[in-house]
Amino acid sequence: QVQLVESGGGLVQAGGSLRLSCAASGRTFSSYALGWFRQAPGKEREFLAAIRWNVGSTYYADSVKGRFTISRDNAKNTVYLQMNSLKPEDTAVYYCAASTSYYPSLARVKYDYWGQGTQVTVSS
Repeated sequence: QVQLVESGGGLVQAGGSLRLSCAASGRTFSSYALGWFRQAPGKEREFLAAIRWNVGSTYYADSVKGRFTISRDNAKNTVYLQMNSLKPEDTAVYYCAASTSYYPSLARVKYDYWGQGTQVTVSS
Protein backbone atom coordinates (compact mmCIF):
# COMPACT_ATOMS: atom_id res chain seq x y z
CA GLN A 1 0.00 0.00 0.00
CA VAL A 2 1.36 3.40 -1.07
CA GLN A 3 -0.34 6.69 -0.27
CA LEU A 4 0.33 9.81 -2.36
CA VAL A 5 -0.71 13.38 -1.52
CA GLU A 6 -0.14 16.25 -3.96
CA SER A 7 0.20 19.88 -2.92
CA GLY A 8 1.43 23.20 -4.28
CA GLY A 9 -1.20 23.87 -6.92
CA GLY A 10 -2.81 27.26 -7.35
CA LEU A 11 -3.26 30.27 -9.60
CA VAL A 12 -0.30 31.65 -11.54
CA GLN A 13 0.10 34.13 -14.42
CA ALA A 14 1.26 33.02 -17.86
CA GLY A 15 5.05 32.90 -17.97
CA GLY A 16 5.28 32.23 -14.25
CA SER A 17 6.50 29.22 -12.29
CA LEU A 18 5.05 26.77 -9.82
CA ARG A 19 6.45 23.79 -7.88
CA LEU A 20 4.26 20.83 -7.04
CA SER A 21 5.02 18.33 -4.28
CA CYS A 22 3.96 14.72 -3.85
CA ALA A 23 4.41 13.21 -0.39
CA ALA A 24 4.57 9.42 -0.34
CA SER A 25 3.87 7.18 2.64
CA GLY A 26 3.22 3.53 3.35
CA ARG A 27 5.22 0.86 1.54
CA THR A 28 7.52 3.35 -0.19
CA PHE A 29 10.34 0.83 -0.57
CA SER A 30 8.19 -0.91 -3.18
CA SER A 31 7.88 2.22 -5.35
CA TYR A 32 10.29 1.73 -8.23
CA ALA A 33 9.11 4.75 -10.23
CA LEU A 34 7.10 7.91 -9.63
CA GLY A 35 5.33 9.91 -12.30
CA TRP A 36 3.41 13.13 -12.88
CA PHE A 37 0.26 13.37 -15.00
CA ARG A 38 -2.35 16.02 -15.72
CA GLN A 39 -5.94 16.08 -16.94
CA ALA A 40 -7.58 19.13 -18.49
CA PRO A 41 -11.36 19.48 -18.91
CA GLY A 42 -12.62 17.33 -21.77
CA LYS A 43 -9.26 15.61 -22.29
CA GLU A 44 -7.68 12.31 -21.29
CA ARG A 45 -5.07 12.05 -18.57
CA GLU A 46 -1.67 13.03 -20.02
CA PHE A 47 1.76 11.75 -18.98
CA LEU A 48 4.31 14.45 -18.11
CA ALA A 49 7.41 13.06 -16.39
CA ALA A 50 8.79 10.05 -14.50
CA ILE A 51 11.69 9.36 -12.16
CA ARG A 52 13.29 6.23 -10.71
CA TRP A 53 13.11 6.45 -6.92
CA ASN A 54 16.51 4.98 -6.11
CA VAL A 55 18.75 6.04 -9.00
CA GLY A 56 17.03 9.30 -9.95
CA SER A 57 17.03 8.88 -13.73
CA THR A 58 14.25 10.79 -15.48
CA TYR A 59 12.03 10.70 -18.55
CA TYR A 60 9.88 13.53 -19.97
CA ALA A 61 7.08 13.94 -22.45
CA ASP A 62 8.12 16.04 -25.43
CA SER A 63 5.42 18.58 -24.64
CA VAL A 64 7.05 19.64 -21.35
CA LYS A 65 10.73 18.84 -21.86
CA GLY A 66 12.77 21.97 -21.17
CA ARG A 67 10.03 23.61 -19.10
CA PHE A 68 9.23 21.02 -16.40
CA THR A 69 11.70 19.24 -14.11
CA ILE A 70 10.98 16.20 -11.94
CA SER A 71 13.10 15.49 -8.86
CA ARG A 72 12.92 13.64 -5.56
CA ASP A 73 14.14 13.88 -1.96
CA ASN A 74 14.56 10.36 -0.58
CA ALA A 75 14.87 11.52 3.03
CA LYS A 76 11.52 13.33 2.81
CA ASN A 77 9.79 10.67 0.67
CA THR A 78 8.75 13.48 -1.64
CA VAL A 79 8.69 13.96 -5.41
CA TYR A 80 8.60 17.42 -6.99
CA LEU A 81 7.55 18.88 -10.31
CA GLN A 82 9.08 22.28 -11.06
CA MET A 83 7.04 24.01 -13.78
CA ASN A 84 8.44 27.07 -15.58
CA SER A 85 7.20 29.24 -18.46
CA LEU A 86 3.64 28.23 -17.73
CA LYS A 87 0.97 28.69 -20.40
CA PRO A 88 -2.83 28.86 -20.13
CA GLU A 89 -3.01 25.44 -21.80
CA ASP A 90 -1.14 24.01 -18.79
CA THR A 91 -4.31 24.53 -16.75
CA ALA A 92 -5.35 21.12 -15.42
CA VAL A 93 -5.57 18.88 -12.39
CA TYR A 94 -2.10 17.47 -11.74
CA TYR A 95 -1.63 13.97 -10.31
CA CYS A 96 1.35 12.02 -9.02
CA ALA A 97 1.50 8.25 -9.36
CA ALA A 98 3.65 5.34 -8.18
CA SER A 99 4.57 1.98 -9.68
CA THR A 100 5.36 -1.03 -7.50
CA SER A 101 6.66 -3.06 -10.45
CA TYR A 102 10.00 -2.71 -12.19
CA TYR A 103 10.06 -1.73 -15.86
CA PRO A 104 13.34 -1.53 -17.82
CA SER A 105 12.08 1.59 -19.61
CA LEU A 106 10.56 4.60 -17.83
CA ALA A 107 8.56 5.25 -20.99
CA ARG A 108 6.56 2.03 -20.47
CA VAL A 109 5.83 2.15 -16.73
CA LYS A 110 2.31 1.22 -15.66
CA TYR A 111 1.25 3.00 -12.45
CA ASP A 112 -0.91 1.35 -9.80
CA TYR A 113 -1.20 4.07 -7.10
CA TRP A 114 -2.51 7.60 -7.59
CA GLY A 115 -2.86 10.78 -5.57
CA GLN A 116 -5.99 12.89 -5.29
CA GLY A 117 -4.76 15.64 -7.61
CA THR A 118 -4.06 19.35 -7.22
CA GLN A 119 -5.51 22.12 -9.38
CA VAL A 120 -3.18 24.33 -11.43
CA THR A 121 -4.71 27.36 -13.15
CA VAL A 122 -2.66 29.58 -15.47
CA SER A 123 -4.23 32.93 -16.26
CA SER A 124 -3.66 34.91 -19.45
